Amino acid sequence: MEFIERLFAQYGYFVLLFGLPLELIALPIPPGNSTLAYTGYLSHKNVLDLLPALAMAYSGSVLGISIAYGIGKKLGMPLVEKYGKWLFLKPEYLKKTRITYEKYGNKMLLFGFFLPGVRQLNSYFAGIIQVPYRTFALYAYTGAALWVSIFIGIGYVFGNQWQLVFTLIEHFMKFILIILCGTLIIFLLLIWPSRLKKWLDIHKGKS
Repeated sequence: MEFIERLFAQYGYFVLLFGLPLELIALPIPPGNSTLAYTGYLSHKNVLDLLPALAMAYSGSVLGISIAYGIGKKLGMPLVEKYGKWLFLKPEYLKKTRITYEKYGNKMLLFGFFLPGVRQLNSYFAGIIQVPYRTFALYAYTGAALWVSIFIGIGYVFGNQWQLVFTLIEHFMKFILIILCGTLIIFLLLIWPSRLKKWLDIHKGKS
């Protein structure tokens, strides 16, 4: 928090416009949740004006996820086609993933901002599997607006108590993330061994 405070003292609104994009393309800078909540607190204290803060935060978020989506769309599939076999990520697997994503993925674009780690990867993944830009923009940009509004709202509404409320919400989100990670691990343990065995059998046959 001391680092975030120094950034706001030096750069004001530009922390939101340039800092949030860096966080959303997965660079190791202060997390966006705490930055947004502190922004709301500064607005509560009249250090920042609320509407410009919301506008700059939303602009920075849209910029960040758009860059990540573009990188995933331009570079993701060529990398998968070239190196995916070493990670058991063949193009046909991505096609199946895209079908699944079309059923459930829009919800992740909409609500994934609230889960640390997920919001940094969501846009890359959407680009890699070639989610149409209009679909991506509709859900991801709406999700960004919800994320920005809610976390700035925490700091603005709760004022001096914002850190307590923020901590409770962070613990809840970590709990949800642990459940998701556990589900993913179980899925990999069930699916990956069969794929690995198939790959080994093919290479044994070639030798």
